[in-house]
Amino acid sequence: MEKISYKLEVFEGPMDLLLHLITKHKLDIYDIPILELVEQYVSYVREMQEENLDVASEFLEMAARLVYIKTVSLLPVYDEAEELKNELRDELLEYRDCKILAAKLSEMTDGFNYSVREFPENVSPDNSYKRLHEPTELLSAYSLAAGKKLRRLPPPIDSFKAIVTKKIVSVGSKIESIVTSLKKKRKTKLFDIYKQAKSRSDLIASFLAVLELAKNKTIYVSGDGENMQIELLEGNENS
Repeated sequence: MEKISYKLEVFEGPMDLLLHLITKHKLDIYDIPILELVEQYVSYVREMQEENLDVASEFLEMAARLVYIKTVSLLPVYDEAEELKNELRDELLEYRDCKILAAKLSEMTDGFNYSVREFPENVSPDNSYKRLHEPTELLSAYSLAAGKKLRRLPPPIDSFKAIVTKKIVSVGSKIESIVTSLKKKRKTKLFDIYKQAKSRSDLIASFLAVLELAKNKTIYVSGDGENMQIELLEGNENS
């Protein structure tokens, strides 16, 4: 086989290079002479490396793959080599068919980028309409014309008031409140603390505060259900 001297930029990838070698040297793609193909492919990759050209990693990976197929082909039992060759053959056939189809599609779409209409002539703006419209008026007209199903407008500001105006109760403030209350009466029912919550945020903060106090051994929790009680432990009265 002749030594090739094509530049890497000519080929789109390793499959393109392999297909070129098979076509150039009239090899049978259905029964690839892997030993010859490996020699030519590896020789090509080495030539590019010697010329200090940037060889894409996919070309090097294919070289390693071909060398491995060649190695197992030399073994007494080479069933694996046949499987690898068949796999490579199928990939090459698929790549060849895609390349042929891409070329046909390219021919079919030739000329699609050209305009078949005459460009409209420049028209001077009509300044006879003198009325000025407020933005809200234009928005209202658009909404009416588009209809409810076609509108993709942001929600009104009023819809956020219920969220923005809600008071967020911090866990830290709730811990301080519970400890202050326990300093006065030492022990209380857990249910009573939750019952005093004025909002969902307050209730969640109360629950997390009790967990944190129990974890730090500031309080002692006893009982269960509605009779569950919390008690301030000794040593925390003056904290």
